[in-house]
Amino acid sequence: MGFTMTRAFGLIVVGDEILSGKRADKHMAKVIELLAARGLQLGWAEYVGDEPARITAALERAFASGDIVFSTGGIGATPDDHTRQCAAKALRVPLALHPEAELLIRERMQDTAREQGVPYEPDRSDNVHRLNMGVFPQGAVLIHNPYNKIPGFSVQDVHFVPGFPVMAWPMIESVLDSRYADLFTRNAVAEKSVIVFGAMEATLTPLMQAIEDTHAGIKVFSLPSVDHPEYGRHIELGVKGDPGRLDAAYAQLLEGLHTFDAKLGPELVR
Repeated sequence: MGFTMTRAFGLIVVGDEILSGKRADKHMAKVIELLAARGLQLGWAEYVGDEPARITAALERAFASGDIVFSTGGIGATPDDHTRQCAAKALRVPLALHPEAELLIRERMQDTAREQGVPYEPDRSDNVHRLNMGVFPQGAVLIHNPYNKIPGFSVQDVHFVPGFPVMAWPMIESVLDSRYADLFTRNAVAEKSVIVFGAMEATLTPLMQAIEDTHAGIKVFSLPSVDHPEYGRHIELGVKGDPGRLDAAYAQLLEGLHTFDAKLGPELVR
């Protein structure tokens, strides 16, 4: 049996600017880093443009999965921001102005007016419009934003944060630490691998399958390369999963490779 997690961590990145290449996604690498620091790993990721039907479908899958999911982007109040509305549609619940979100947004508007040296006008049309940033699916719980007070929100185990990394990353970190600390290190993953020269993946597949069949909680991986700047054509072959089972699985891997008379290079531990 391969390594599995009962609940995966997922990431949904929303925004046409990512898919068009106007901006490079930085969220996935950071979420992987934040999870790894807590002994966790990202199970899946999905990129979605600013298309309401696709966002809704992605969120329906997220809510139905039972996974812990972070969604970045599209929670503002401009015409191309659809995530809040799509979340409500996916949940089949109404949207409503969250009372605490309203207070925080009004605080932010007052702060901005004070910084600009102008009076705060709560009934001015643009200020009234800004309250839409606090219109969330019914039953949502706030995620506080330490950067500018404009909150994100959670429904069940799906958590919605802005697309701006300076806001999103501390918000994701706070959700992990406040809600999922009991999972930290429980699913810790260790990894050992070796560089293999002159072997074909198809030849090594029976060995890989035998290791997974023998060692529960271990997954074998094979990363071939044809133009590596240091090793040239090679395969990085390794095992990852439960640290307590890793050494035995890796020993079986090395023993099996010796039976193939494979030429081995450096060993890697992560």
